[in-house]
Amino acid sequence: MNNNGNIYNLATAGAQRLIPYKAGKPIEELERELGLTQVIKLASNENPLGPGKKALAAIQAALPSLALYPDGSGFTLKLALAEKYDVDVSQITLGNGSNEILELVARAFLTPEHEVVFSQHAFAVYPIVTQAVGATAVVAPALNYGHDLNAMLQAVTGKTRLVFIANPNNPTGTLLSQADIERFIGALPDTCVCVLDEAYFEFVGGDESINSIDWLKKFPNLLITRTFSKAYGLAGLRIGYGLSSPELADILNRVRQPFNNNSLALAAAQAALCDDEHLQQTIAVNAQGMQQLTKGFIDLGLEWIPSAGNFVLLDLKQAGQPVYEALLRKGVIVRPVGVYELPNHLRISIGTEAENQLFLQALTDTLANV
Repeated sequence: MNNNGNIYNLATAGAQRLIPYKAGKPIEELERELGLTQVIKLASNENPLGPGKKALAAIQAALPSLALYPDGSGFTLKLALAEKYDVDVSQITLGNGSNEILELVARAFLTPEHEVVFSQHAFAVYPIVTQAVGATAVVAPALNYGHDLNAMLQAVTGKTRLVFIANPNNPTGTLLSQADIERFIGALPDTCVCVLDEAYFEFVGGDESINSIDWLKKFPNLLITRTFSKAYGLAGLRIGYGLSSPELADILNRVRQPFNNNSLALAAAQAALCDDEHLQQTIAVNAQGMQQLTKGFIDLGLEWIPSAGNFVLLDLKQAGQPVYEALLRKGVIVRPVGVYELPNHLRISIGTEAENQLFLQALTDTLANV
């Protein structure tokens, strides 16, 4: 009996309705489609400098051991993270990117009877992991493109099991203060886990920087997620981590796959943690690039949302998709954000000085013809 037509009916209700996450367009795909040979990608908030020298050397040193399974516990990387952040190894969960930590917490704590609260314009993975397990998403309206913590708190009910907060937020770049987040977490019921997504925290400096790790001592329901994909330039290796109470980490590690991090990722991440020179260079290039792009926007009479990340959300005051497609034809990949209910915006990742200039010139030419 051929049952192919009914396969979708056999899937769970959440999977049937799920719209997969759409990543930034790969360079190779655009080259194939349009026959281009020079393409720049400012779409996925990647590090334009790439990995640091220490990470690359660690990858090279790990190559002869590829026939062996990696350490399923990631012990030496956990030890390095524990030392860097003054936490216990038992408080750490390693993920295939911090994205996997978001999925693990959803799998471990949610059922179709539960609700999840997050903000409008927040990271697209939050509704995806919520729907995948059949839970109900409760979306709080944004405040000035960022999280309205009061509205989110009012949305919490007895059914709420998870709350997601991205700080800085992707794709808007908005930043919440330390006092506001701490007050919010403290007001949550014990039956609700707060996931504080800090994928871009390294780019926050000065008076705005937040030491969220101190909160782990008083909030056993707090999970902090971080990644090596952005500031450390290891997006292609897919490695991130969660910091939490030992009890919460124990739950996550029960549902985590035993070899979810490969040997090269583990070695590179451990080396990257010690490469402060590369990290500081990355932060400096990002600050300079942000200034370069925003000056270019001023010259073009355009508005943008001030960003604390390594990207900036540009307000075109017109439909963003046609501008995005015109930029593609010029060999420039940026990110349309219609899926985030921001159809008139484009998210631009900060590149090198040369990449930023190429983008600004392409944008200037495009806007003159649309």
